[in-house]
Amino acid sequence: MPTLTAVIGDSILDTVGDTPLVRLSRIGAGLRPQLLAKLEVFNPGGSIKDRVAIALIEAAERDGKLRPGGTIVEPTSGNTGTGLAIVARLKGYRVMAVMPDKVASEKGDLLRALGAEVVLCPTDVPPDSPRAYYNVADRLTAEIPGAFQPNQYQNPANPQAHYESTGPEIWEQTGGGVTHLVLGVGTGGTVTGTVRYLRERRPDLVVVGADPEGSIYSGGQANVHPYLVEGVGEDFWPSAFDPASVNRWITVSDRDAFLTTRRLAQTEGILAGPSGGMAVHAALQVGAEIGDPRAMVVVILPDGGRAYLSKVYSDAWMRQYGFLSRSGDLTVGDVLRRKREAGELPALVTVQPHYRVREAIALLHEHRVSQLPVVAAEDGSRIVGAIGERGLLKHAAADPGSLDGEIEVVMEPPFPAVSSEDPVREAVELLAGDQQALIVMSGDRAEGLLARADLLEALAS
Repeated sequence: MPTLTAVIGDSILDTVGDTPLVRLSRIGAGLRPQLLAKLEVFNPGGSIKDRVAIALIEAAERDGKLRPGGTIVEPTSGNTGTGLAIVARLKGYRVMAVMPDKVASEKGDLLRALGAEVVLCPTDVPPDSPRAYYNVADRLTAEIPGAFQPNQYQNPANPQAHYESTGPEIWEQTGGGVTHLVLGVGTGGTVTGTVRYLRERRPDLVVVGADPEGSIYSGGQANVHPYLVEGVGEDFWPSAFDPASVNRWITVSDRDAFLTTRRLAQTEGILAGPSGGMAVHAALQVGAEIGDPRAMVVVILPDGGRAYLSKVYSDAWMRQYGFLSRSGDLTVGDVLRRKREAGELPALVTVQPHYRVREAIALLHEHRVSQLPVVAAEDGSRIVGAIGERGLLKHAAADPGSLDGEIEVVMEPPFPAVSSEDPVREAVELLAGDQQALIVMSGDRAEGLLARADLLEALAS
């Protein structure tokens, strides 16, 4: 009789890691590089923090810092606490998870179901407040006999766990083809350990940190303020984080993070947490900047979305915070998002003044669009002109040789720019005369292009 012992784990902990890597071919439609997502929801606790939880506890046992019957106290946004609770349940430890009150209620319920004790602390207090959840965790650790705080923010076992598992998995799953890594940064353990492994094999790996507005990483100490995305960004610099791991930062608003999270579920069937949506938003921006189809962009989705059903996936909650428009308050950004979710709009495609006209025509046909913004070669975010089928046709008819010239010679003035927050009715008024499209801006970044027909269709519906 064949034996099954080779495929039977000794415990649930044997299922941690080896999470799948999948293509995001729908939300990433129109991008030249491959866009791949590492789905950490497949860990037993539902997040990437399961990897860390095992490493933190085993390191403490080896060092004699955690003894039988001891208490584990950890400041966490929920996912690390869940991983610790699972490991502790099997090893006989008590767990106290100290959490900021902004976390989804489902996370606290899950921790309690696993036998952990949950202590909630206010979010809107300065880092040095005795009520801040880091400081509450420190106080409890000092007061409880036999208590140990793994302290994922400083513990070298945190990045080491990713050096030993997450990095090797990505390298093997991509066949060594990964060129860009995009991820949110919280404690810094994931990026530090994963990147250290990957750069030993590919020194030119480009790493992009997706960061919430209000985090110290991309905004600096002077711009630290509360935000709603959970588990990423910080208001201090953890020692577990090596800042040299990150080549560049992309700051993402709560709104963009939450809307991309919902779009990911609706287009790819992936129910991710908001920090994953934030990372995908940044990855789409990175992918739009890459012209090489051989490039491979990997984005890490650290957890699943079931713990956020009362928040990001709740229309009422989203409207309460102004992330979804109320009836009769349709914005240009809403139209852009709806068209993309329906697969009717590609990611924003741009050309530069030195491109040949024939190259631009090929892009128009490839992406099935009739207009393209022209961006400055030295600053890809600055729009300097526009081209469209109508204008190119006129030039080609007058001088066929212009097709071999540079775009700079035939380009027209830039499209009118509108904010993604502008009402549709006001934006339509800009499309007077021969104007056929608007460039939609989110802050100082171009988000997409909408034609006159798109806006009229939105009004009619």
